[in-house]
Amino acid sequence: MKQSKQKETLAKTMESTDIYLEVGQKRVYAVAVAWPGWCRSGKQESSAVQALLDYGPRYAKIPQTAGQAFQLPESASTFSIVARLEGNATTDFGAPDKPLPNDWDPIESQEMQRIEKLLNACWLAFDEAVKMGTGKALQKGPRGGGRELAQIIEHVVGAEESYLKTLGWKMKAVKDETIDQRKVRVRDEVLRGLEAAAGGQLPKVGPRGGKSWPPRFFVRRLAWHVVDHTWEIEDRIID
Repeated sequence: MKQSKQKETLAKTMESTDIYLEVGQKRVYAVAVAWPGWCRSGKQESSAVQALLDYGPRYAKIPQTAGQAFQLPESASTFSIVARLEGNATTDFGAPDKPLPNDWDPIESQEMQRIEKLLNACWLAFDEAVKMGTGKALQKGPRGGGRELAQIIEHVVGAEESYLKTLGWKMKAVKDETIDQRKVRVRDEVLRGLEAAAGGQLPKVGPRGGKSWPPRFFVRRLAWHVVDHTWEIEDRIID
């Protein structure tokens, strides 16, 4: 009887998806621990978790591209909330900003390969969305707001450069690059910086005392930003 219960517990564990909640005063983020880019927000915990669930089928294309086995949760109850983190002004402004306590844990070689494949799949999804949106108008917001396609590309690439600094990785500027050249170079630097951070080659504290981002959080934050703008482009394209 005891063995049967153990098997049942193991089965439930294998079927569950670990997530954590970053809880601000105005916004809550639900973040999948092991799936970079799968991250959604809501005004309350319940709406954030529901949004994560609703976007599961859409996100599933990314691990599929990366050749990763991905099991869609059947309901919100399938999620296992492993932590609740206190958010800050950045959370409320519109970006996840809190690492997990174990985000400095070592990343084994096999896991690093998995993460890099997922990152590349996120970038590929973004590039495909850009290709779809090229030459087409993007829907404006109710007050006429919203970046144009070229501005979104510039914003995403620029954010990745900024994230690299927070990781502790120094990247040299290159004059007269096209945005496509810069994008390719930044992505290469991201992978190099990630491997350096995971290998303990980058300082955890900067020269002015600021804390660097743990590599695991770096990946989740960067992938979230890429995927978020991928879906923005897809949703705003006017056929």
